[in-house]
Amino acid sequence: MVQGRIHSFQSLGTLDGPGVRFVAFLQGCPLRCGCCHNPDTWDPDGGEVYTAEEVVRRALRCRPYFGSEGGVTLSGGEPLLQRAFAAEVFRLCHENHLNTCLDTSGCFDAETCGNVLDHTDRVLLDIKYTDDESYRRHAGCGMEQPLRFLDALEQRQIPVTLRQVIIPTKNDTEENVRRLYGIAGAHACVDRVELLPFRKICQTKYDNMQISFPFGHLPEPDAARMEQLRSLLGTYGG
Repeated sequence: MVQGRIHSFQSLGTLDGPGVRFVAFLQGCPLRCGCCHNPDTWDPDGGEVYTAEEVVRRALRCRPYFGSEGGVTLSGGEPLLQRAFAAEVFRLCHENHLNTCLDTSGCFDAETCGNVLDHTDRVLLDIKYTDDESYRRHAGCGMEQPLRFLDALEQRQIPVTLRQVIIPTKNDTEENVRRLYGIAGAHACVDRVELLPFRKICQTKYDNMQISFPFGHLPEPDAARMEQLRSLLGTYGG
């Protein structure tokens, strides 16, 4: 039986893919994003150990609430850090006719993730910035890697929702959103773009872990600015 480490579950999530979803937040992440809301998922040796079968059994209890669009989402942390486990969870989901959604930063080569993508119905892909310098400074990887991952999703024709957290002074410009729009337009697999406001409710996690929250000094974006930036997305919504 394939085992993996999981930080937590959310039984009826509505923000992690289409419809109502069972969400498993996997443990471990190779990135160190300045805006990260879940520093408690970084440690790959944290969380609790579950088998893929145990995860799917939990998800099946929620099936009556999924409707026609809902299903199972693997998030994190970074779920592709546990590729064999994620692949087995998704395989079992498809065996039980459950829709699957992968929430990822795309920081791994798609060639090493084929077994996961073989059973993925949708990807929520974090495009954190639209310039390489910001990516390397504030996320810990270059911009080229997630774009290569997106190219692989295009080749596989897997539907993609692009996501970006809008952070004042870092990426809250019209120029940035227009570049994100351009990335979406260059990939037919992208059918939605979501701009998410930076929030600091996670400050207590950093305090409890006695580590610094890199973006803790930054303001949260106001609703008017978010609407202004979203208006630039046209038919991509979000």
